[in-house]
Amino acid sequence: MIGTRIKTSSPNNKEEEKKESTHHHSAASSHDVTTAPMGINLPMSMATTYNPMPHKLSEGENATPLEVIGSTATDKLVIIMVGLPATGKTHIAKRICRFLSFFHDIPAQIFNVGDYRRQLCGAKLPSDFYDPQNSEGMAARLMACDAAINDCMNYLKQDGVRVAALDATNSTYERRCHIVATLKRMKIGCKRMFVESVCDDHELLEENIRKVKLSTPDYRDMDPEAAIADFHQRRKNYMTVYEPVAERDGPHVKIINSKQFIVHSIRGYLPLKVVHFVMNLHTLPRTFYLTRHGQSEYNVLGKIGGDSGLSANGLEYAKRLAKFAAERIAAVPEKDNDSSTTTNITADTSNTNDNSEEETTIATKKERPCRLWTSTLRRTKETSQFISHNNFEHEFDNGDTGQWVQFRPMARRNLDELYAGVCDGMTYKEIEQVFPEEFQRRQDDKLAYRYPRGESYMDVTLRLEPLAQEMERIREPVLVIAHQGILRILYAYFMGLDRKDAPYVSIPLNNVIELTPHAYGCHESRSCLMHKLEMENDGQDEPPITSMPMITTKNNRSYNSNKTAYNSSDPDNTNKNKYDGNSNIHVAANDPIMNAPSC
Repeated sequence: MIGTRIKTSSPNNKEEEKKESTHHHSAASSHDVTTAPMGINLPMSMATTYNPMPHKLSEGENATPLEVIGSTATDKLVIIMVGLPATGKTHIAKRICRFLSFFHDIPAQIFNVGDYRRQLCGAKLPSDFYDPQNSEGMAARLMACDAAINDCMNYLKQDGVRVAALDATNSTYERRCHIVATLKRMKIGCKRMFVESVCDDHELLEENIRKVKLSTPDYRDMDPEAAIADFHQRRKNYMTVYEPVAERDGPHVKIINSKQFIVHSIRGYLPLKVVHFVMNLHTLPRTFYLTRHGQSEYNVLGKIGGDSGLSANGLEYAKRLAKFAAERIAAVPEKDNDSSTTTNITADTSNTNDNSEEETTIATKKERPCRLWTSTLRRTKETSQFISHNNFEHEFDNGDTGQWVQFRPMARRNLDELYAGVCDGMTYKEIEQVFPEEFQRRQDDKLAYRYPRGESYMDVTLRLEPLAQEMERIREPVLVIAHQGILRILYAYFMGLDRKDAPYVSIPLNNVIELTPHAYGCHESRSCLMHKLEMENDGQDEPPITSMPMITTKNNRSYNSNKTAYNSSDPDNTNKNKYDGNSNIHVAANDPIMNAPSC
């Protein structure tokens, strides 16, 4: 065990020492040593290897944390989207391809017919271009469709490629038959399935048009009202000839308002995987708030892993996070104040400062239902301890009503930090000295490297798959309090990064990352609730030996430097519970405090 001390007086004691403890190595000279994992002796200068609060697995010391199962898809699949404009087809297609490529390493690509049409005919075409009676328009659209199909087939001919999604309205049975016949002529032998999205909810439809369609190249920079009127006319043109998917089309799944699902004749691992995933999808707007736990005792020491509690700085961050949760997460945005999904609440302020007029005001604001997820480790649970939990009646999207517990704590094992195995509780400098070969292997391939008796980022990615599906499913805002290794993967998934880049994304302490997925990507904003200058000296004046430099963007800026904020208007720190989302501040990738070591 780390921290066991043995005393050696001379080389003549070797035989006696072997009898007392066969797993210890004897010393060649007289000095104190500290025993590291695997029976390796360290000089007392390495005394920080003492690990009094280890991260222990309930299954046993040598157990694998959670079951890890890999699967391979042998058949190629073409997903043919069907649906009227503004029904969420592109969003669904992108999420399917993203999920399969990121979590299952199944190469997948979208072929959007609208992109081909814009290349052939240009953008900002009038609504009568889509009139079924417009023969020239119909011919141009068919040409765009054929070009997309041709590229799709060429893509599927490549070795290792598995999935392609043909994204278009494909609104008539004739057009769908044309696509199927073209696929057969190519003789690739791939499976195909239709995914039809139906949206007859007027409010949801209008929101899709305003938030998604008006930002596309077809309507960019146009007067919003004129663009909406033109789009409605375009949609009416499609409606005159629209034929819903039916049994004659073959294998398909029909999605109705993201609530009702009709599955017909779906067979095989990959098609069924797609069906299961789309049944967790919806096109409603939702937001995730990601944050690391407050500074822990092991962060102060530069140790990785473990199950330590929060430092004084960590507790202060926990209080500020509770205030942020009440003011920024639970509070209803002004434009949604009339929404039927919100409730007027009088919060329990018994634990707050009676002299705070601002907190009394917050307690009477409208709130929206919110969720709270933490890992099972102490430092995340302690970070959530000051968040209030109000009770109120809530109507769910399926029509059911019930009591909602605001920010009800849910500790999830999937969110536990990457397990460092025998390196748990060590600093990176100690790992480099004790296990130099392991240290170098991790440098060479951080994504696939697995700590001895521990986990790799690939292992963690697999155990986060069901959690990602649940994040796709839920409608309410979610505050996720977790660890840097975990948040790197979730961030990379929703931001569209390659998963090989995920281990190098920096998630600084004391920051809340707000992610809002949409059809064409994911919007990100960051709020720094507590800057390094406010934190007490933690003894880390020099940066620790980190695993790898942080990846940079095209502008040579680290991911963690994007959209951070801090209340710089209070240099004397007299208003510690305030945060300011308008100021910008750069957090260096190798900052030893804000980017405290993590697995």
